[in-house]
Amino acid sequence: MSYKDLDAWKKSMGLAKAIYSIKFPDKERFGLESQIRRCAVSIPSNIAEGDGRFSLKESVHFIRIAKGSLYELETQLILAKELGYIDDPLEDDIGHLRAMLINLTKSLETRASRRET
Repeated sequence: MSYKDLDAWKKSMGLAKAIYSIKFPDKERFGLESQIRRCAVSIPSNIAEGDGRFSLKESVHFIRIAKGSLYELETQLILAKELGYIDDPLEDDIGHLRAMLINLTKSLETRASRRET
């Protein structure tokens, strides 16, 4: 199975595409818009990188990084909403992806602990 088969990766790719469709004011092109896009891309990228690592422990590490990027993205989208740049901070999508990443982490940790015994 490849990272491309993971629902969390698919969901994070969809979220990244949704982020790229948001139109920010020109003055934010190199500010908040750029930061939000980098965070959005970081999530599926870290899921993929974790899959390419040599151990389940390393994979878990990169899933946790992806989750951290998701929290960062959530914060930036809330700020964008409070500044009046966007109407929908994608809270439902972020919450769903957060749950998926938590479950993926637990699953990988369980697999890793089984291999240790």
